[in-house]
Amino acid sequence: MLKLRPRRLRLNENLRSMIRETTLSVKDLIYPLFVVAGSNVREEIPSMPNCYHLSVDNAVELAKKIAALGIPAIEVFGLPEYKDEVGSAAWDMKSPVQRAIAAIKRAVPELIIVGDVCLCQYTTHGHCGKLCGHYVDNDETLKLLQKVAVSQAEAGADIVAPSDMMDGRIAAIRDALDDKGLINVSIMSYAVKYASGYYAPFRDAADSAPQFGDRKQYQMDCANVREALKEVELDLAEGADIIMIKPALAYLDVVSKVREQINRPVAVYNVSGEYAMVKAAAANGWIDEGRIVVENLTAMKRAGADIIITYHAIDFAERFQYNGRTF
Repeated sequence: MLKLRPRRLRLNENLRSMIRETTLSVKDLIYPLFVVAGSNVREEIPSMPNCYHLSVDNAVELAKKIAALGIPAIEVFGLPEYKDEVGSAAWDMKSPVQRAIAAIKRAVPELIIVGDVCLCQYTTHGHCGKLCGHYVDNDETLKLLQKVAVSQAEAGADIVAPSDMMDGRIAAIRDALDDKGLINVSIMSYAVKYASGYYAPFRDAADSAPQFGDRKQYQMDCANVREALKEVELDLAEGADIIMIKPALAYLDVVSKVREQINRPVAVYNVSGEYAMVKAAAANGWIDEGRIVVENLTAMKRAGADIIITYHAIDFAERFQYNGRTF
């Protein structure tokens, strides 16, 4: 006669939920949105179903809905009205991102706003910094990133998230924020950002594809994990408050190793390519979308993520959880 029967604790949902090791909640999520110039704009992004380019007025309305759903935070990306060699629209207080941050903070003050600090969608060449020939000049780029971070914080961002992968950017941004008295603005560092094919739909959404070459000279090689741990160590020493790994699904081993190494909050970015693949498979009837979304997001939590930036956040809140429980 068998004495040890693990199936005893799987007999019904109440038993399963009592012993569930990993919990997934809407409170774990950040929803990314894309703002553009104009008014009354709501245009679906072709490669990202149910995600939209929004004018500031419509971004405010969506932010109200997001807050009402219990999602605690958004990350704001934007398409500028103009581009130049150094991406100066990125710190222009009249640009869609800064205007959206300010308007959303006025309308929904309890919602946490994350500003994406980068230059790729603002530069004519599509790279994440100031160029010297075909090389991104690291130290000159830091000066520009400082301007972007300060402008977003002054607009009302609670968190700034540098995604450029320049060396020394966290210390530079922390110094710039502190010099302006913005000591309570947090930094969520894209500390471990891989050069990945999973970003393709985002580059469509943000019009940020590089005009030449690629970003492998500053984003990380997908084969490396020890390098990831070094990047995390450096960014924490420079003052990062939250560490992010991007992409998520193909790098859960990295998430786990980072979680074991640090005692600070860990975030992951469930990126556009990961999202688009689920949407495409669901549209063809090949998968149960809700089950796959919950399974994927749970895997990210199980690997060690405290925070998940995901385009699935609204669907999760509206469709894939029931009375606070996932299925």
